Amino acid sequence: MRESTEPARRVVVFSRHDCCLCDEVLAEVRGARAVISFDLEVVDVDEDPDLAARYGEEVPVIEIDGRKAFKYRVTKKELLRRLGRARWHLPRFRG
Repeated sequence: MRESTEPARRVVVFSRHDCCLCDEVLAEVRGARAVISFDLEVVDVDEDPDLAARYGEEVPVIEIDGRKAFKYRVTKKELLRRLGRARWHLPRFRG
């Protein structure tokens, strides 16, 4: 059996409770995850004083494989593109 040469993708969303933007971003990230597989971790920055100081009010922040990729907003399409799926689409209905 041949091993995949493509590295596993890991997405981390830094967020906090009662954050509307965080909820929106998480919905988009979960939508992307329904299309392609990747590891997802959601981190509440308020549970760690160092993270709270590092991110302040700049949440949500989305990291891909340890690198900051988005801040405040992301769409499913943008995330899929960044994850290397530039060519994705919804099925078209032909009549």
